[in-house]
Amino acid sequence: MSPSWQARGISASIRLFVRRRRWGRDAGATARRARLIFGAPWPYQWFRTRGLNVRPVDDAATGVRGEWLEPASVKARAGATKDAGVIFYIHGGGFVSGSAATQRPVTAALARLTGQRVFSLDYRLAPEHRYPAALDDALAAYEWLLAREGVPADSICVAGDSAGGGLVLGCLLRLRDAGLAPPACAVCFSPWTDLAGTGASVRTNDGRCAMFRTENIDEFAAAYLPTGASPRDPYASPAHADNFRKLPPLLLQVGSTELLLDDARVVHERIRAAGGASRLEIYEDLPHGWQMLDGLVPEARAALTQAASFIREHMPEARGDESKF
Repeated sequence: MSPSWQARGISASIRLFVRRRRWGRDAGATARRARLIFGAPWPYQWFRTRGLNVRPVDDAATGVRGEWLEPASVKARAGATKDAGVIFYIHGGGFVSGSAATQRPVTAALARLTGQRVFSLDYRLAPEHRYPAALDDALAAYEWLLAREGVPADSICVAGDSAGGGLVLGCLLRLRDAGLAPPACAVCFSPWTDLAGTGASVRTNDGRCAMFRTENIDEFAAAYLPTGASPRDPYASPAHADNFRKLPPLLLQVGSTELLLDDARVVHERIRAAGGASRLEIYEDLPHGWQMLDGLVPEARAALTQAASFIREHMPEARGDESKF
């Protein structure tokens, strides 16, 4: 199916104002430009959060920072928020930009569509804090949800977009390898899973991807990885993991013209080959991170509705109300 006129118009704008061969002369310049472009302005950060309780988190004891987005229905349904499930969300931004606030169009939609609380993480950004700082922060937040918030692992869905999607998969691998309880399921929107850029789509979709060019993979990877680190480290680049067994059910969404098409496709195929449960949804000719455009393009709502349905399938207590949008 061809993309909507809204999606075509926004893709054209992204090509004109965002896409570039080089983001900066060094890691610092790349980060500054990314933060300027992807740091959504204040009014946009509140887009579609009306009716949700947004509470900041800054836990001095654990270093966990972020925010809760809570539908009013949670307390009414469960009697206490700790009795409800949680979507643990990890934002994208090439590891150098983005925040819990910038991703509110997605997290607010997921909260409403599932009726679940969302904890959206603010992790440390590169290049000031290079790998594995972001992954360590994500794991610390997951353990914080279990130990300090009292949320059972089987009542958690871990979700994320772009670099955050890669962090979701890195977390799943680390949790499994450490013998810790896995979440009920996971959702990844256009995950960046291969910092080495070995997927064929990194080259075949160069010029077709609305947002990125091939050279950008190395730029953002260099800003994230410390000197001498391998871009094939499986916790940083989950597509290069040797073992995909014993992962929770996974939903991956990606656009057909994205550079990161194969980042999602390779992970999906390897999970399925290992006997795991993975669902891959490829949307035709949409810009990277189109789920962020909920309320602006119809494909964003379609994708988020599919994600919410997947979450409800694996977290039976989840029940949203789309009429409240």
